[in-house]
Amino acid sequence: MARASLDFYYEFASTYSYLAAARIGPLAEAAGVEVVWRPFLLGPIFAAQGLTTSPFNVHPEKGRHMWRDLERLAARYGLPPVTRPPSFPANGLLAARVATVLNDASRPAFSRQIFHRAFAQGEDIGEREVVRQVLAGLGHFCADVIEAAERQENKDRLRAQTERAKAAGVFGAPSFVTADGELFWGNDRLELALDHARALAA
Repeated sequence: MARASLDFYYEFASTYSYLAAARIGPLAEAAGVEVVWRPFLLGPIFAAQGLTTSPFNVHPEKGRHMWRDLERLAARYGLPPVTRPPSFPANGLLAARVATVLNDASRPAFSRQIFHRAFAQGEDIGEREVVRQVLAGLGHFCADVIEAAERQENKDRLRAQTERAKAAGVFGAPSFVTADGELFWGNDRLELALDHARALAA
């Protein structure tokens, strides 16, 4: 029987990606689904939609609802109280480059910690020192990892990952894509995506 798999596309500036990243590990393990963590950048996708910032900034009422919704869901999931970062959307470029250069085993823990620093601790993840602290806390040689993350070949890998997301039909984050190309958008579609991935492998 084929191993069930799911591509998890996430953006570090995305509030709902934070929730999905916090939840996906135990849920995927229970479902027997292998998750491929795929950081990407929403900026180029939004630009293609004619947007220069998050839709939650374009529509203030939607933005206010999103933050309250995030607070409610964080409490429901047993996550720490939400603390807003100093700017939104955050600049997750360096973090995305680091996540891209890390191997598959290291990427999930780094990503969860970056999200935690952004939305539970309210820190600016665009700051190099914040990224360095997360890497150090996970036992990585920070300078070496950041240097590798900023090499052109890794920048190209992140760009290619974003293009891959676009080709899969991704228009927002988080998004989940199953082996048959089915797209599920949003933290609230995570369980449905896992069920579909498992059914494909049955």
